[in-house]
Amino acid sequence: MRIAFLTHEPFYPPSGGGSAEAVYLVEECVRRGHSVHVFCPDFPDSAAASARFQCDFHLFTGWPMGRYARWRNLKYLLYPGRLEQMVLKAAQVDAALGHSRFDLILGQHTISAVAAGRLRKRLQVPVFLNYLDYLTGFMETWPGWMAPRPLVRALTRFELSLPRRYQVDGVLTVSSPLADRLAASGYPSDRILPILYGYDADRFRPSSDPMVDGPPVVVMHGSFDRHHLGPIAERAVVEVARSRPGVTFRFVGRMTDGLRGFTARTKKQCPGLRLELPGFVPYERVADQLKNADVGLIPYEESNGTHCAFVAKAVEYLGCGLPVASTPLMNLTRYFATEPAMSFSAFDGRSLAQVVLAWLDRSKLERRELGRQASERVARELDWSVITRRAVDFMEAAITGSGSNRP
Repeated sequence: MRIAFLTHEPFYPPSGGGSAEAVYLVEECVRRGHSVHVFCPDFPDSAAASARFQCDFHLFTGWPMGRYARWRNLKYLLYPGRLEQMVLKAAQVDAALGHSRFDLILGQHTISAVAAGRLRKRLQVPVFLNYLDYLTGFMETWPGWMAPRPLVRALTRFELSLPRRYQVDGVLTVSSPLADRLAASGYPSDRILPILYGYDADRFRPSSDPMVDGPPVVVMHGSFDRHHLGPIAERAVVEVARSRPGVTFRFVGRMTDGLRGFTARTKKQCPGLRLELPGFVPYERVADQLKNADVGLIPYEESNGTHCAFVAKAVEYLGCGLPVASTPLMNLTRYFATEPAMSFSAFDGRSLAQVVLAWLDRSKLERRELGRQASERVARELDWSVITRRAVDFMEAAITGSGSNRP
C-alpha cells in the first residue's frame, strides 16, 4: 500500500511523549513492504532520515513547529488546513506521474486527524486516526482565565466527535478509557482498537551496575507542560523532602515555564530541597537518567486527559526496573492493577508523598528485584514491536476485510 502518514510533530528525533511512536509505526509499515509518505513539519537532516527509515518526507515549512515553538496553540489551529493542502498536492502530482493515489491515510494525533478526516471525502481513500491522547481533556486543569470552561467543554466534544463526523474507517487509541469515550460519542466500538503505548525495550532496561549506597533519587521526565506539575506534584515533593532531607528529585526535560515556576515554589517552601535539572535529553538517552534512580514519579492532576492517557513515563520507568508512585489515573489503574512495582495514591500531594516514602522505606535490593520482574513483563507486552504490529494488523485487516479488528 501507499500510506500517507500525517503528523503535527517533526518526525525525528522524537521530542518526547507520543512523538516517539511515529518512528516505530513507520518502521513496521516499511518492514511489511508498504510505501510510506510522511507529511510533517520541517526538521534537520530530513534527507538522512529518509534514507534511514526508507520513507518519503513531505515537509511543512510555513512556520516553525514543535513542542516548544512560540505560539504553539495558534499554530496547531492553523496547521490542519495547510497539511490537507500538502496531501492534496502530493496526490495530484502522483496522478500526473501515473502512480496510484494513496491507499490509506493515517492521522497521528488529534491535530492531524482534522486534516485526515477532510481528506477522506476529497480523495475517497480509507482513513484511520491514531489517538495518542485526549488532547483537549488536559485543558480541564488549566486556569479558567486561560481555558474558560465552556470553551473546554466544546473542544472536548469536538475532539471526540471527529471519527463519527468524518466517518473514518478505524481508530487506534492509547487507552481503553479513551476508546470507551469515543464509543459513547457514537462511533462504532468494533472499529476502535486500544493499542496502548509502547517503549523501546532495547533502550529502557534495568541497570546492570552493582548496587551502591547513596542518597535516594526520585525521578520524573517529560515535556513539563502545564498539566504535568500542578499542586499535587508540588505538595508531594515538599512533603517527601521534609520527611527525608537527603532525597534528590531529578526532573529530566526542558526548562519550561512550568518547570521553572515549580522549582521556585518548592524551593521557597523547602529551602533545603535537593533538585537535579539536567535539561532536555534526547529520547535515546533518557534511560541513562532513569536507571540509577530509585522511584519514578507520576504526579498528574485529575482530568479526562490524564485519565485517558497511557502515560509513557509509567512504561519507561518499569522498563528500567524502577518502582512507580502515581496518582490513580484510570487507564494506569486498570492496566497495572496487579503490578507489584506500581503503587497508586489518591489525588492529593500528601497521599502521593506517602506512596513515595513507602517505596523508599523498602530495601534497595527489594526494589531492584520487583523492578526486574516488572521490566520483563512490560518488555513482553509493550515493546514497540508488539504495539505497532497490532496497529498495522488492524489497519490491514480493515482494508482487506479479513481477520478480526479486535485485540
